[in-house]
Amino acid sequence: MVFNAVDAPFQALTEITLSVKPGEFVSVVGPSGCGKSTLMLLTAGLLRPTTGEIRIANKRLESPLTDVGIVFQDDLLLEFRTAEKNVLLQGEVRKLDMDKIRARTAQLMGQLGVAQAGDRYPKQLSGGMRQRVAIARALVHDPSLLLMDEPFGALDALTRLQVRHDLEQLWMRERPTVLFITHSVEEAVGLSDRVIVFSPSPGRIVEEVIVDLPRPRPLALGETSELAERADGIYQTFEEMGVLSEEDLPGEARSL
Repeated sequence: MVFNAVDAPFQALTEITLSVKPGEFVSVVGPSGCGKSTLMLLTAGLLRPTTGEIRIANKRLESPLTDVGIVFQDDLLLEFRTAEKNVLLQGEVRKLDMDKIRARTAQLMGQLGVAQAGDRYPKQLSGGMRQRVAIARALVHDPSLLLMDEPFGALDALTRLQVRHDLEQLWMRERPTVLFITHSVEEAVGLSDRVIVFSPSPGRIVEEVIVDLPRPRPLALGETSELAERADGIYQTFEEMGVLSEEDLPGEARSL
């Protein structure tokens, strides 16, 4: 993927091949500026690849994807709508059956622990509650694909752990296909079936880590040696690429 700059073209991604199975939770982790968010925008059809193609359900993606839910680092809630009405907005815009959307909204907000906040406005919610509402909004229309771009990046450490746990519980119940973009190795290993490790810019896949371990996963990776070993292996890869130095290793909840 190449962007045109004022002075010269900028290549965000090299040619990569990545396949995600239905119902799979796949994370992409890598240093800042390596093209992780560009990959997500390409997958959503919001950017066109310079070369190659994006295929969803075996069909070439030629326009923005509609069967998708997207969660960004900023929750992007509308301040003049209550939490419940922010979630309902998805159904209104898509002109869906609003009785079904209201029932689905109540279900998701209950599962995510924000049912009691439905009549509150975003300014009355904590950061974690706002992001839970944003996740409910992304899922209310039952998309087959959920794209998440640093969704916990603005949260404090304890809230990140709790929202991560809530997301895993929700995924275990609903099994949407998830492409999760993060700087956090711990989040990637703790949530994913597979972790895709990117090189520095221009991004390319340097490693694929299978996390075929029981769920739900512990909040602290150190409680399970297999999870900690996978995280340490990813940090070792970043050290070998010069992204991390020896003194940066190891430690819980680090970001690149």
